[in-house]
Amino acid sequence: MTIRRLTNLALVLPMLWNLAGQSTNAADFSGFRGSKRDNISTETGLLKQWPKDGPKLLWTAKGIGEGYSTVSVVGGQAYTMGATKAGGESVHAIDLAGGNIVWSTKISTAYNASVGNGPRATPTIDGKRLYAQGLNGDVACLDLESGKILWQKNVLKTFKGGRPGWAICESVLIDGQKMICTPGGQGATMVALDKVTGDELWRSAVPGNPQAAYSSSIITTVGGVRQYVNFTRNAVIGVRAEDGTFLWKQSGSANGTANCSSPLAADNLIFSASGYGKGGALVQLTSTNGQTTAKQVYHTRNMKNHHGGMVLLKGFLFGFNDGGGLTCLELKTGRVAWRNRSVGKGAVVYADGHIYLRSEGGRVALVEASTTEYKQKGVFAQPQRSRRPAWPHPVVADGKLFLRDQDSLLVYDIKGQ
Repeated sequence: MTIRRLTNLALVLPMLWNLAGQSTNAADFSGFRGSKRDNISTETGLLKQWPKDGPKLLWTAKGIGEGYSTVSVVGGQAYTMGATKAGGESVHAIDLAGGNIVWSTKISTAYNASVGNGPRATPTIDGKRLYAQGLNGDVACLDLESGKILWQKNVLKTFKGGRPGWAICESVLIDGQKMICTPGGQGATMVALDKVTGDELWRSAVPGNPQAAYSSSIITTVGGVRQYVNFTRNAVIGVRAEDGTFLWKQSGSANGTANCSSPLAADNLIFSASGYGKGGALVQLTSTNGQTTAKQVYHTRNMKNHHGGMVLLKGFLFGFNDGGGLTCLELKTGRVAWRNRSVGKGAVVYADGHIYLRSEGGRVALVEASTTEYKQKGVFAQPQRSRRPAWPHPVVADGKLFLRDQDSLLVYDIKGQ
């Protein structure tokens, strides 16, 4: 492990929200897809219209290495991962004031993956700890202030999981005392570790032992049954949060190549989608006597969401449909409200009445979250583009827009007047 301190590090304010449901600082975006894993930022007071050339670029951080990890933002710092020239995969803490790297900690050896090297996962912040997972399944818990490793475990080796073709992409989930991940092992499709010690709490045996895909888990509660839901190689699955008991699985949205986008939950409904011509499926959950069953409501080819994620707002889904552009879909019926080619296929995040779009080609747009028509409020082409697709999701936090592109992190001022 190598830790280098480049600036004096102030005490990090404890994060007041975790995924168990405690309060949060509105500026925080504590993990992949946000603190609630729904691609929604709680930021307000942001620009409603961008200038012709886009919002002001505040600074660009360099030296974070290769990879598709996006950022978590907590307590005046951003956290991401990258494979550096020095070798291995590292977690970086970056000061929001000017983009200086505060500390860097190596958590895994390097792995040469197709379609680009470097980690795909995003750090998860919980209080004074940070959790990160590398391409090889190395999971580490770090002290948020210093970057010191508190415990470390390779979940693929421990639970005999198989590494997917494009390696591990999952951002681990923290829920109460548990750290949840999906190694896809025999009798251990999903596992829970003690977040403080790394000790095993339970392992979930899912029928058929599905291997891991490229998605990250979410939490939902249906009929009093709290459960973790994730997209595996061949199905979306649900397991009981208390003990890992298998509850249900549905394969209506699974393709045979790569299931990447995380599911979305709304009351007793789960929507999931994938690319490669498959599309999306809405599943209705019903819980009785501590057990949950799943019934597919519909399947749609109007939301073939590859890896850019979706946002659910007031009963409508917003996401990129492969070949069909940005699409607004009514959740309960699958009806297409509108579609637009927009900036091309990419990723989405919501904040303050607008959807922030980032195409894999590098264009970025601001679109009003309207359920009646496409209303673009600004667009620009990201400068300093790498030669790799711009796959990391955009992040909105602390009045800023964060765009990760391999060794660069570009940060824009999007505060309103």
